Amino acid sequence: MISKKIKMPFPLKKLFFAILFNSSLFLILMIGIQNSSSQKKVNLIIKQTIRLPVSFIIGTSFICGSLTGSILNMNFRSQTK
Repeated sequence: MISKKIKMPFPLKKLFFAILFNSSLFLILMIGIQNSSSQKKVNLIIKQTIRLPVSFIIGTSFICGSLTGSILNMNFRSQTK
């Protein structure tokens, strides 16, 4: 049996790692806020959200920022020399 390694482009590896890392942070966040008692509503422009734990609001904001920063920092153009 001949094993062939598929070489993944670097930006795709970076994207996969960013999604995997932030998903694991979100899972840890879900486990961690099980006993959170302080809840607040978030005022959006049109409506208010349901009562959510403060740690969930802060955690998801951090995770969304981390994922957005990782994606915006990537260079998807092929780098041929």
